[in-house]
Amino acid sequence: MTTKSRIKRFSPLQRLSHIFLMITFLVQSATGLGRMYMETGFGQWLCWIFGGYEAAREVHIWVGIVMLGGLVLHACYLMFKIDWANFPKSLFGPDSMLPRGADIKEFFQHVAWFFGVRKPPAFDRWGYWEKFDYWAVFWGMVIIGVTGLLLAWPIAASRIMPGWGLNVALWVHRIEAILAMGHVFIIHFFIAHLRRHNFPLDRAMLEGSVNLDDARHERPAWIKRLESEGALSGLLVPEAVVGQRVVHYLIGFAAVAIGLFLLVGAIVNAPHIHL
Repeated sequence: MTTKSRIKRFSPLQRLSHIFLMITFLVQSATGLGRMYMETGFGQWLCWIFGGYEAAREVHIWVGIVMLGGLVLHACYLMFKIDWANFPKSLFGPDSMLPRGADIKEFFQHVAWFFGVRKPPAFDRWGYWEKFDYWAVFWGMVIIGVTGLLLAWPIAASRIMPGWGLNVALWVHRIEAILAMGHVFIIHFFIAHLRRHNFPLDRAMLEGSVNLDDARHERPAWIKRLESEGALSGLLVPEAVVGQRVVHYLIGFAAVAIGLFLLVGAIVNAPHIHL
């Protein structure tokens, strides 16, 4: 009998959405940095991958539109997932991604635990940092998307706004993009993959499940709640077969390697560009 040592955390659709976001974000990062760093060999090489300077722009625009389409589809998915019979109470349950007062309390307790003055908080299904990551995509996509559309079609945009507005849009677009890349390639990568029980790679978003013992240690409130509801056994799944794990590791390591390459290349070559 196969031992069910893992607990399901993400559905196939949620995992597919993450892969979609991961791929499109890396493409946008590479094409955007390629054009921004075109004065350097690093930028020229990135643009060459996509067919040159102008081709990289076209890829950047159309992949950006695809990303915005994905955001709209995700919003529709959220409307479908809401428990309208218990609305608005259902928005603030423990399985909801909406921030709650408890998240603020857990944040400060977590920081205090870092310094050894408090016990670690008993997290439920979602930690405050996961909710921050989730909602950062929404405000980031809106800011980058709107400014990106203005920059993609500047003549049309100039009919509804003064020319200096495009300069503002360019800098807002760049700053938000740099913040997004810095957060993903440094903070998100560290939290997801470099923590002791996740190292060298967190397979949760690829495999859809996490180790039960790790979940019991890191999210005791979640496991305790599932046990009290009698729902834990229905979420237990076996370890993925070796072949699946190999594929997951290859995808994960490739994404992390590309992200770190872009991060290091951008930092090293930053003194050689003229903004």
